[in-house]
Amino acid sequence: MIRNSLIWLAFVFKTSVFASVVEKSEPFRPETGKFPPIEKAHAYQGEIIFLDHPNRRGSIRVAGTGKFYRNDPHPFALLPYGMVRYHNAPADLRDVPLGTVMHAYGFLPPDPKTSSVPVLPPNNKDKDAGGYRGIGIFPAENHILLLEDEPSHCRRNGLVWKILEVEVKGDEGTIVAKRVPTVGNGDKTEPQSMTYDSATRIWRGRESIRVPDLISQKVWPESGKKEMKDQSVLLGMTWKPAPGDGLSGAFTSFHISDIWLDDQSIEHAAYFQTQKHNSFIRTRWMPAFVTEVKYGKFGQATASVTLFGGMDQSLYNDFKKDVGGQINGAENTLKHTASHYGPGHMASNGKIIQVTKQEGKVPLGSSGIQVDFKTDQIIEAIRPGRVVRIRPDSWPKSQIPREEYLFNNSPENRFPTPAIFPKY
Repeated sequence: MIRNSLIWLAFVFKTSVFASVVEKSEPFRPETGKFPPIEKAHAYQGEIIFLDHPNRRGSIRVAGTGKFYRNDPHPFALLPYGMVRYHNAPADLRDVPLGTVMHAYGFLPPDPKTSSVPVLPPNNKDKDAGGYRGIGIFPAENHILLLEDEPSHCRRNGLVWKILEVEVKGDEGTIVAKRVPTVGNGDKTEPQSMTYDSATRIWRGRESIRVPDLISQKVWPESGKKEMKDQSVLLGMTWKPAPGDGLSGAFTSFHISDIWLDDQSIEHAAYFQTQKHNSFIRTRWMPAFVTEVKYGKFGQATASVTLFGGMDQSLYNDFKKDVGGQINGAENTLKHTASHYGPGHMASNGKIIQVTKQEGKVPLGSSGIQVDFKTDQIIEAIRPGRVVRIRPDSWPKSQIPREEYLFNNSPENRFPTPAIFPKY
């Protein structure tokens, strides 16, 4: 009994840093048609296990207070205005490789009746999952406002990783590093030991290099340990099974997938991710909330919509006064609705008559840009509080894959039911 107690205490000590990624917060349910404050979100971190990108949902293995490898994948869904950041750039879920460790900021489902993932008790994050898994791994806050990888998280919060020590053991090894503010003192995390191997990508400027290159240049040792004098880097993180008894941290420490050695290297990665996402949005149209509809005669109307946030500025710049375009209803997963063969089939044609920018602080999820769109044929799906997609005529009128639009927007046809996910 004493031996088992000592083993458990050792395990808790080893995993205390790992478990600190789970933050406690009061459950908050967003209101339909409003952007919730990120300050009220529940923050957690984990490994992406499964993605259903057409329905903007998936599963994440959440880091809690127990053994990470034992944790069941936890379903999540992006809010309509939920944003994904990958390589410090806008992204779609399809851009994120499975296994990537992401930071999530989530809320209770705005409308439990139409949730595309299981609805859980509000206090679910405080329950002990048992089986050495601990607490915090099944939060009810599974509707995500922001999902971002480690370099995006660091850049948004003014953080950087300082490499303290490198240990080389053939083609693999460990790196001891801590995450600190780029300016001032502020809060600092405790040093963490993470693994790397020959598949770890190292980026310097516009080139990709390997561990042997750092060894040949005498930056890293040929073998053994070397103190690095707090070298500043950005890290990409994943997780993989590692040898060990579970008490040494092998089952709970993260693995380094990428190392960006300088600003140019992460900016280079962000450029390509941004261009990829820009092309995606131009073919799927910009998502937005309808804030007001002013009706005229014989189907005429002017719809005021607030464009969602998190996009590259070049996309917003395409929305200009007197430019023609189309607007179409969308479901909460951002799928186009009321269509038989593509997004433009039932969309309303018209013209942008005004573009205004919100003054002051803009909540996360919103661009703060309002577009007034006048059409001669308003459709039922365009109503205040509803989600729509809108495009200027300068964007291509493309056909999209069948799984990305709906024949109608009845709840039964919105998505495969949450029953595809286990309800832990």
